[in-house]
Amino acid sequence: MIKVWLLIMFLSMPNQPSVKYNAAVYSTENQCMVARDNYMKIYESKPESYKRGLVTEAFCLPFNAFPIPGLNQTGA
Repeated sequence: MIKVWLLIMFLSMPNQPSVKYNAAVYSTENQCMVARDNYMKIYESKPESYKRGLVTEAFCLPFNAFPIPGLNQTGA
């Protein structure tokens, strides 16, 4: 087993029946935190009208996984 970092991004929109999500895997905590911070900076830069129609939050979670071929070569 190896430790990977899962960036999970939750999105909520009015009149939707569920919360949506997206996720990405990173090989280090630092890579995940940088990606999370960049994601949230982009969201925060959006106009208030955009933010009234979409709420989001992102988290970096450690996760034990089987080795993932190509993970370190992709920079992810």
